[in-house]
Amino acid sequence: MVQLSSNLLYIAFILYLIAMFFFGGAIKDKRGGQENKQNRWALIGLTVSVIGFISQLGYFITRWIASGHAPVSNLFEFTTFFGMMIVAAFIIMYSLYKTPALGLFAMPVAVLLIAYASMFPRDISPLIPALKSDWLHIHVTTAAAGQAILSISFVAGIIYLLKSVDQSKKNKSTFWLETTMFMLVVTLGFILVSSVFSAIGYNADFNWTDKRDQAVKMTYTLPAIVGPHDAELLTEGKSQPLIEMPAIINAKKLNTVIWSLAGGAILYIILRIILRKRISAALQPLVKNVNLDLVDEIGYRSVLIGFPVFTLGALIFAMIWAQIAWTRFWGWDPKEVWALITFLFYAAFLHLRLSRGWHGDKSAWLAVIGFGIIMFNLIAVNLILAGLHSYA
Repeated sequence: MVQLSSNLLYIAFILYLIAMFFFGGAIKDKRGGQENKQNRWALIGLTVSVIGFISQLGYFITRWIASGHAPVSNLFEFTTFFGMMIVAAFIIMYSLYKTPALGLFAMPVAVLLIAYASMFPRDISPLIPALKSDWLHIHVTTAAAGQAILSISFVAGIIYLLKSVDQSKKNKSTFWLETTMFMLVVTLGFILVSSVFSAIGYNADFNWTDKRDQAVKMTYTLPAIVGPHDAELLTEGKSQPLIEMPAIINAKKLNTVIWSLAGGAILYIILRIILRKRISAALQPLVKNVNLDLVDEIGYRSVLIGFPVFTLGALIFAMIWAQIAWTRFWGWDPKEVWALITFLFYAAFLHLRLSRGWHGDKSAWLAVIGFGIIMFNLIAVNLILAGLHSYA
């Protein structure tokens, strides 16, 4: 069953890649008329996306059967589910607005998330006591679904900005848009770096003392730039850490982030040399036929739908479960704090949109920032900050 689950996820990943190219063909096909009119390439892309989603849904169900619990209990499982929900949200939005460019940019986000998830341990492990609750299924899946719908606003925002920002001159807009492209490349860099060191079988073991003054063994799968508190290297022939981190910081995960940034920076430089222009400028021709008002509407509708779903899952259901598991509704855990920050940000987004009339560029930039907050919560909070959610 576990092998079948893995195969279904792999099939979904390949189908999402194929769908992305068909959506690209839909944009290039001049016979399709306006960008928001369906043509055969777009229909094929949508069909392949739906088949891929069904395959990934099969992965989710079979892994649930194999593990005996909803497969959202660690970073691999949660991130793959998050990617699946982005595809589901895209399919729904596409069925409403018929915009092929949405598929061209949404599918790569889902593909990157699934590839990113595959870099983490995929073994099925028994749930720790705190997770043995039906609220695991309710809270985590609803929160992920809300974040996925909100992520479609990011896709719409990127499409809007790629067309509206003048790439012929350097300014704040081109800088921040290119910074967004760089962060996406960083994710790809992490995948490549992790794949290389995994292929050569790199491992380095450390003995260290955690924040409870207990001796713990930690295995690094990337060379140690930063090391754990009071660490002793056990593996011969491996390099010593350059910097020792305090016990409150998860040094191994911070080390992963540093390698991601380094790998992403190198990859970004290579892409700039090949393209001989900013990545955002190279992508601009792909959105030349986009209807900006339609894309702006998609971004707004995504937040309008995703915000209450996220609020329900990440705050209300989370507080109910926290009361059951830890006998308090709120404890200022890093994950709780950033869920609140996400809620407040999108509440401000809707307020500015409805009362101040923030449309167009302003709304698109807010959508990009919001996705950055979601990714910070997923990556930095999980990988660096220690807290009650560190098991994830």
